[in-house]
Amino acid sequence: MAALVAALPGLAMTPAQAQDPIVFGAIVPLSPPGETALGQFVKRGGEIGIEYLNEVKGGVLGRKAALSVHDSSGKNENGVAAYRRLVTEEKAVAVFGFVHSGVNIAVNEVAKELGVPTMGTQAGASDITAKRYPVAFRTHAVDPPRVATWIGWIKKNNFKRVSILAETTDYGIGLANETEKQNKDKNLGLEIQKIMFDRTTTDLLPQLLQIKAFRPDVIINLGVGQPLDLMITQAYTVGLLPQAKMVTSYDAPARPQHWQIHGDKGVGISFVGFYTPKSKLSAEGEWFAKRYQQKFNEQPVYGAFNGFGNVLVYAQAIEKAKTTESKALVAALEEGSFTGWSAVPVTFPKAEGVLWHNWSPPLMILTYSQKDQKGADADVAYTLGE
Repeated sequence: MAALVAALPGLAMTPAQAQDPIVFGAIVPLSPPGETALGQFVKRGGEIGIEYLNEVKGGVLGRKAALSVHDSSGKNENGVAAYRRLVTEEKAVAVFGFVHSGVNIAVNEVAKELGVPTMGTQAGASDITAKRYPVAFRTHAVDPPRVATWIGWIKKNNFKRVSILAETTDYGIGLANETEKQNKDKNLGLEIQKIMFDRTTTDLLPQLLQIKAFRPDVIINLGVGQPLDLMITQAYTVGLLPQAKMVTSYDAPARPQHWQIHGDKGVGISFVGFYTPKSKLSAEGEWFAKRYQQKFNEQPVYGAFNGFGNVLVYAQAIEKAKTTESKALVAALEEGSFTGWSAVPVTFPKAEGVLWHNWSPPLMILTYSQKDQKGADADVAYTLGE
């Protein structure tokens, strides 16, 4: 990190340059069994966020910003160890980047004691915010509205028989249970089959054969990372697809890898989306989209946008608090309205239940209608609230 604040050769350092940088921590999955692609997207977004703070904004409180990235591998214990190191050794003032809900939940149990705030970047389980810890924030879709999105899409298409194939994690269990709950509470009358699997599995054929016998109209794919793609591939193997429809619980199919893995069989897959090029961006979001395109020669996806936005929100809260002290930063996050990647301001209300300290992006179902279609160009099949 010293390289970020070193003076140019031959030039004296100013007092601001002589100070240590303000460190932001990112805990993301960069190795298996974690969702490595999503981890990379969030990491990219965070790195460009630091560029924006230093190059465009001139730093934070007159100091340079730095990012320290730690790999959780999607494992709770790795995430906890990373948070402890960031806070106690590297003096990080704020942490974000969480993709796996279990990691975020485990870290929050430590964060509520150490006091440095966390921000869930793309982790959706209810307990991340439902426990109402003062230090826990999130800028992502929580379970109930996410489920309401595919429930609305299912109703719109008049599907009746629904199979849920979910990994046995906080994420998969929470979404599967919430789907059953909404079916009951809203008296929808859907016939629901729920099957769980271990996220480390390399074969879903036994479960998919059970689903085939159920003859569903639609399959809700509650896998993360490799199991998500395995489910698509093997659902074709057993003859479930394309007769039945399949919706994934997040926007993994929006990545170019979807077509590289599935080819023609990727057509017809639906997925929960949080962003399209028609989404209204803030000026900062537009800056980010251009910089990302320049650096990586591809359009940014939601995870990258959100990593960038988390850095911006934290920086604005620090400026509002006029300090990096944890309690003051938490209070600023609770009280302020911030600019993120979206044109919609970011706020963290002390709301009831799972919406505590939670800002949510727009929610929609996107569907591929032709091969090699870009995620940004997928058909908008349903928008929550329509």
